[in-house]
Amino acid sequence: MADLDSVLARAEQLLARLEAVLPHPPAAPDWAASIAFRYRKRGASGVLEPVRHVATIRLDALVEVEPQKERLVRNTRQFVEGHGANNVLLTGARGTGKSSLIKAVLNEFAPQGLRLIEVDKADLVDLPDIVDLVASRPERFVVFCDDLSFDEGEAGYKALKSILDGSVAQASDNVLIYATSNRRHLLPEYMKENLTYQHTEDGEVHPGEVVEEKISLSERFGLWISFYPFSQDEYLAIVAQWLRGHGVPEDAIAAARQESLVWALERGSRSGRVAFQFARDYAGRHHGE
Repeated sequence: MADLDSVLARAEQLLARLEAVLPHPPAAPDWAASIAFRYRKRGASGVLEPVRHVATIRLDALVEVEPQKERLVRNTRQFVEGHGANNVLLTGARGTGKSSLIKAVLNEFAPQGLRLIEVDKADLVDLPDIVDLVASRPERFVVFCDDLSFDEGEAGYKALKSILDGSVAQASDNVLIYATSNRRHLLPEYMKENLTYQHTEDGEVHPGEVVEEKISLSERFGLWISFYPFSQDEYLAIVAQWLRGHGVPEDAIAAARQESLVWALERGSRSGRVAFQFARDYAGRHHGE
């Protein structure tokens, strides 16, 4: 009998160790702690952590992206009101406001129950567990994947593809995917893939299987929003907007024009990000003048 008790005790210890290392579905966080959450891996399991200091950017702070803003706001409004809405892929030039626009939309619609969950592409394999966790909640959730792109064979690619449109289990009505990327099709494209195109006798061109596979993921996003490099005038307008946000008077904004162009030239880009960085530096250097 003593031997049996010893075996059972050792078995219980072994099971306890296994439970500690085996993955578990994420536990519900304190939903009242924030309007935004990050999904993070802790060992083999994931947790949803409230974001204590959410970016305070507002829609009116983003200029020269009015068509993109209008489309994303309209889609999000439909979503929070319980109407039909699409998963969204925001693509295009770097630093043009893709991520900032999503953060601004969150702040705009948070009072109506919108919440955001940021998920790194490496953790997209756990996306079904996240969707299941929030499915019964009254809030509306945007799963945010920033700077999304995949290399060949990454596990998160298939998980995202299934959630978007393809799994036998439909994603709940209170979840949408908003992703940003510099790649339109989210996967690297190579010259050799052009050789897989087929040309028919009547002049039609059909992509090969490799190209079709790469296009298939981005096509599952119902709404594509494209961003483009800014012209000089657009860049200057963005600089002026950020300077106003930092409390810089109009005469100083006009005086900063040439300096902001030199700043952009040194960085080889007239992006919104560069404009923001200049405005923060300029306002800091001229504080109190």
